[in-house]
Amino acid sequence: MSAHCQVTGRKPGFGKQVSHSHRRTSRRWDPNIQQRRFWLPSENRWVRLRVSAKGIKTIDKQGVEAVVARLRKEGQRI
Repeated sequence: MSAHCQVTGRKPGFGKQVSHSHRRTSRRWDPNIQQRRFWLPSENRWVRLRVSAKGIKTIDKQGVEAVVARLRKEGQRI
């Protein structure tokens, strides 16, 4: 799977790594993706999401019910 957050949509950033001699090589900055289980009380089951650290904070703030409802509205299968 790709380094992509299901909640916030964060993806890797791409750029160049510059050495002391100023040689440039390609690199990427991956988001802090975690595989987390969240309890969904309305369905009485666990849901597994790939979320970034920012996505975990979003779920803590908005609630897992609201976030899952938004993801389903966008067409994601949970």
